[in-house]
Amino acid sequence: MTTHHSPPSRRLRVCAVGDLPPGEAMKVETDPPVAVFNVDGEFFATDDTCTHEESSLADGYIDGDQVECSFHFAKFCIRTGAALSFPAVTPLKTLSVVVDDGEVYLVLDDGRALPS
Repeated sequence: MTTHHSPPSRRLRVCAVGDLPPGEAMKVETDPPVAVFNVDGEFFATDDTCTHEESSLADGYIDGDQVECSFHFAKFCIRTGAALSFPAVTPLKTLSVVVDDGEVYLVLDDGRALPS
């Protein structure tokens, strides 16, 4: 019998809650990179790179809980990662975010490499 174990969860501090205002995003230099979004005081994280082409979504246009890629205007749901418009058809991977004592942390449980 083979037992599969998930890699242990790691938390990476991103910023203080007040450092990322509502309607803004920031890129975290993990490998691959992550975009962390503040949607009306709730924090979400997705892969930073648009699934259509190599573009940072942290640099995209945020409208509510959607982000629009600045290259070809593909839209994604920040909450779920769902691709909402062409040319993107592949969803973004989402990551868990924890707010603890005024600090925002990414939960890295997918083997993602930490910034050096």
